[in-house]
Amino acid sequence: MTTPANSTLLRDARRIVVKVGSSLVTNEGRGLDETAIGEWSRQLAALVRGDGMRGRELVMVSSGAIAEGMKRLGWTTRPREVHELQAAAAVGQMGLAQMYESKLRENGLGSAQVLLTHADLADRERYLNARSTLLTLLQHGVVPVINENDTVVNDEIKFGDNDTLGALVANLVEADVLVILTDQRGLYSADPRKDPAARFIDEAQAGDTELEAMAGGAGSSIGRGGMITKILAAKRAAGSGASTVIAWGREPDVLLRLARGEAIGTLLVAQTQKMQARKQWMADHLQLRGAVVVDDGAARKLRGEGKSLLPIGMTAVEGEFSRGDVIAIRDSQGQTIARGLANYASAEARLLCRKPSSEFEALLGYTAEHEMVHRDNLVLSR
Repeated sequence: MTTPANSTLLRDARRIVVKVGSSLVTNEGRGLDETAIGEWSRQLAALVRGDGMRGRELVMVSSGAIAEGMKRLGWTTRPREVHELQAAAAVGQMGLAQMYESKLRENGLGSAQVLLTHADLADRERYLNARSTLLTLLQHGVVPVINENDTVVNDEIKFGDNDTLGALVANLVEADVLVILTDQRGLYSADPRKDPAARFIDEAQAGDTELEAMAGGAGSSIGRGGMITKILAAKRAAGSGASTVIAWGREPDVLLRLARGEAIGTLLVAQTQKMQARKQWMADHLQLRGAVVVDDGAARKLRGEGKSLLPIGMTAVEGEFSRGDVIAIRDSQGQTIARGLANYASAEARLLCRKPSSEFEALLGYTAEHEMVHRDNLVLSR
């Protein structure tokens, strides 16, 4: 029997991020589990194609590079030295990417390897570039397989975990749901390996502080994450309106059954809708770096028709801002009618005022977006 929240959230999800842990991917460190990766790839392909249901967009966040590298190098215990961890990541990443490419290709899907660091997601320009790349891949039916770039970044190996990365990617691509596949059935009130009275949690609110108190430390010698990292990841994903499911990765057809609305694992429900979360963030922005002034026609389209803001409707640019900054949109009388995320920096926007999109490349040397502010990244002033 399904719960209403589980059935609705998972069945209606259009864009899903799936994160799998090292213990699953490498069969507790014994090497890449070809059968398991093949099964997940088969399910991903069915979801993208929309076999018997609506097609979905899928992003895979996969651990396992260091664990696979350890196996290939003949190491039985996880090293402590950073340079050895980096070496293991470099060796293991080759096999990990090759395995996903092979299995996804067998199921008719293209794949792309994307290596990210937290620094990529902290820097505004790199964040937007990564977002654009991932969204383009999804539009072409390609499954991005994402891992942390452990080969070159020290602090990611020391402090990072792919549960957190999964949540950051869910925020990055504005996913509807984050699915964390693990070696446990889901979340319990206590460690079921130590406490036989531990109660299974079917559903809870993402960000509930009681969940953090329940969670223990890391339970695997191969990976670095425990249930606490998954709970915190769900809390982070909920910030952009994505709910999280924590489920056993070896459950038969787990992704397909979740997509059909079946109650599997633990559902941590985001309390804010995806669109509401982004628009509330923009509405609450206290400091705006600049503004664009629009003509009366553009103002009418924004207010009355819910349209995006095109540069051809802009008459002036105020202040200095970068791509991705929140800016004000003002009418010809100077009244702020909206605010939103700028697709172009102020210097570029000045060149694009009153210009159609057909002239962007000649003016800038490239075309990033046809809109100055897309309607999905725009909130009208009250």
